[in-house]
Amino acid sequence: MSGMVIIGAGHAAGQAAASLRQEKYEGPITIIGDEPFVPYQRPPLSKAYLAGEQELERVYIRPEKFYADKDVTLKLGVTATAIDRAAKTVSLDNGESVAYDKLIISTGSRPRILNIEGSDLPGIHYLRTIADVDAIRDELQAGKNLVIVGGGYIGLEVASVGVTHGLNVHVLEMESRILQRVTTPEMSEYYHNLHSGRGVHIHTETMVSGFAGGDRVEKVLCGDAGEFDADLVIVGIGIIPNVELAEAAGLECDNGIVVDEHCRTSDPDIYAAGDCTNHPNPLLERRLRLESVPNAMEQARVCVSNMLGGDKTYVAMPWFWSDQYELKLQMVGFSADGDQQVVRGSKAENQFAVFYLKDGKVVAADAVNSPKEFMVCKQLIGKAVDTTILADADADLKQLLA
Repeated sequence: MSGMVIIGAGHAAGQAAASLRQEKYEGPITIIGDEPFVPYQRPPLSKAYLAGEQELERVYIRPEKFYADKDVTLKLGVTATAIDRAAKTVSLDNGESVAYDKLIISTGSRPRILNIEGSDLPGIHYLRTIADVDAIRDELQAGKNLVIVGGGYIGLEVASVGVTHGLNVHVLEMESRILQRVTTPEMSEYYHNLHSGRGVHIHTETMVSGFAGGDRVEKVLCGDAGEFDADLVIVGIGIIPNVELAEAAGLECDNGIVVDEHCRTSDPDIYAAGDCTNHPNPLLERRLRLESVPNAMEQARVCVSNMLGGDKTYVAMPWFWSDQYELKLQMVGFSADGDQQVVRGSKAENQFAVFYLKDGKVVAADAVNSPKEFMVCKQLIGKAVDTTILADADADLKQLLA
C-alpha cells in the first residue's frame, strides 16, 4: 500500500511526519534514514552533545515512541538507492521497494572531504552525525592537541568546547579572517578576539597541505606556515548537498534540488525540503540554498500542506544561531545585503546587536546575548527606521514597530 514517503531522517523528516498527522492525514507514512537513529537535531552535536552536557535522548526531535503512537513506519539504517518516478517507488539497499503517492526528499548534506596526503589517518574527524561526535568525544581529553581545519561556525563551536575541556586548540583558516564567508570583518574580529582571549590559537591564511603520523595522525602540515602537533583533527570546511539520488531520478538540480515556491520539484509528486534544496525566496528576491534548521522545518510544513492539496507558499526570512562558550549569537537575514551598520549595546560586555541597513531599511542583524533585539529585528526587516533609536540601548525598540 502506497502513501507518503520521506527520504532522510533529519529535521525536515521529523517535522513532515508530525505535520502530516496534525493535518489529519490517515494514510501510511514511511521515513527512510541511513543512520540507525530516529530524526534528531544536528545543532547540539557541535555544542551541548559534544560537550557531554546533553544525553542522546534529548538530541532526538521527538522520542521513538512518538512514531509508534502516530503509526509512522521507520526504516532506519538503510539507504535509498533509486527513485523510479514512473512506478512511484523508492528502492533501498536492503532489497526492499517502497511505493509512494507523494514523496519528500530531505537528504540533507554531507561534509566536504579533504583529499590530501595522510587524510585517511585515524584521528582525523568530520562532524555531521551522532556517530561522528561519539568518536570525537572519546578523544576530547585535557592536555591533548586539537587542530581544527576551518574557521567557520562549526569549527569555532568545537574550538570553544575543546578549550573549555582543557585541550590545546589551534584553528587553521585558509582565508584572511575567520567566518569570512558568512559575516562582516567586524564580527570576524569580535570572534577572533573572543577565542584568542579564551586560549584558542587562530591561524589565518594557513592552508593545510597534508597530515603525517604512524598509526594515527600526529601532525598537520601547512607548507610554508609550518606544522602543528595534533592528537586529533576535526575538519570543517563546508558541506555538500546530497542531490545524487534526485539527479539520478532526472529531477532538476543546481546547487541543490531545484524546487518552486511550493517546495515542489520538477516532478509534481515529489517535494524536497532542507539543506538539499535550491529554493526561491520572495523576500530576498533571489534563489538560495540554506543550511538552516528553521528553513528545514518550515519547508517541511509547506511540503505537507501542498501534498495534501493546499496552495501554501514558502516565504520566510532566513535566521540562524551559534553557541560559543556562554554566548549565543542569533542572526537574521544576511549582513552582506547591508550598506550601513548600527551597533546597539556593548561588545566589551559581550551583549550587543549589529543591525544592517540598506537604503535606510533593516535587512539583517547579528545579536550576541541580545534575544530581545533579535526578536524585534525579525519584525523590523524591510522597514525604514530611526537609527538613533536603533543605536540607543536605553530606547525601547518596539516603538520602531509602530
